[in-house]
Amino acid sequence: MKLLEPISAWSHEITAIRRDLHAHPELAFEETRTADQVTHWLKQWGIPVHRGLGITGVVGIVRGTGGDGPSVGLRADMDALPMQELNEFDHKSRHDGKMHACGHDGHTAMLLGAARYLAEHRDFAGTVYLIFQPAEEGFGGAREMINDGLFEQFPMQAVFGLHNWPGMPAGTFGVRPGAMMASSNTFKIRIEGKGAHGGMPNLGVDPVVTAVQLAQSLQSIVSRNVDPLEPVVLSITQIHAGSADNVIPNDALMSGTVRTFSNEALEQVEQRMRELTEHTCAAFGCRAQFSFDRRYPPTLNDPAQAAFCAQVIRELVGEERLRQDIRPSMGAEDFSFMLQEVPGCYVWLGNGDGDHRSHGHGLGPCMLHNGSYDFNDTLIPVGASYWVKLALDWLRHHR
Repeated sequence: MKLLEPISAWSHEITAIRRDLHAHPELAFEETRTADQVTHWLKQWGIPVHRGLGITGVVGIVRGTGGDGPSVGLRADMDALPMQELNEFDHKSRHDGKMHACGHDGHTAMLLGAARYLAEHRDFAGTVYLIFQPAEEGFGGAREMINDGLFEQFPMQAVFGLHNWPGMPAGTFGVRPGAMMASSNTFKIRIEGKGAHGGMPNLGVDPVVTAVQLAQSLQSIVSRNVDPLEPVVLSITQIHAGSADNVIPNDALMSGTVRTFSNEALEQVEQRMRELTEHTCAAFGCRAQFSFDRRYPPTLNDPAQAAFCAQVIRELVGEERLRQDIRPSMGAEDFSFMLQEVPGCYVWLGNGDGDHRSHGHGLGPCMLHNGSYDFNDTLIPVGASYWVKLALDWLRHHR
């Protein structure tokens, strides 16, 4: 690896910041302490700060001394998850029911490490915007920062994101053009029938039978309507109906998630779900209320920017630590909103298999959204060096 020596020299200081953030997790749009910490360090390193985009978002501005040039954005997410930490090491969460179980504390720390280096080495032309984003975990903080004027106030020609990835060897990178993460969408279906005695079903209109039939019919969308080569997931995750063994209820509720890698497939799935819901319920004498919430679009890497990131990674850590054969994930990521506005690329950085965890970790696997997870601090100089090299190389190549 060709890591930047200054970053390696003081990475233990950034590690201390990371562990402090881990011990004080904050949920979506509540990242006040985290934003204060980010602001404190950026200002200490002489970086101007703008606050308030997306409620708790922070943007640091690093201008080079080499004159005018292009602008590039680097993004890290800051929020934690509403779940209980199972670890017992010294930097475990101080707040019950809140935990950095996705590594956003590490993402923030790596971008802070890059910020410090860029502040101390400004011999470049152009501007680097350091985007510390709130509310990635299901609340669309990226969208809110955009709605508050992120790209109008800080125009940039490209934007880049990074996420640690357990299961990949520590220090390896994964990148591919096109789909990296899926869209995330939820649906709710209310089936209204007519309640009756369970022993006299002929006197009612049974929403439970209708729900069972509809659940089977919805699965035919993936197997019979969508192109077999187009990855789509349609999962019914909840069905609620009834309150007694001898009562046919008035209604039944269904909900679940849809994941796709293309907006075209998403349009098709939503349309067919609506049609099947309306016609199936009508055939059984029920009425239907169908709602479909498009939460996060698919995360689609710009091919040119993905190729650029791959070259940066190749030069930084070597060809053997670059994986371009990765399969995209059906998980979702709201960095996708930024990629809809500005060309860019999202990469994965291997977090290892959990061997890095110190004494006192939980018994579960070191996987994302697991109570035994912890970010691998050996990645801090790797991720920070990647951010710096990516930004400086990009500015130099796009003058």
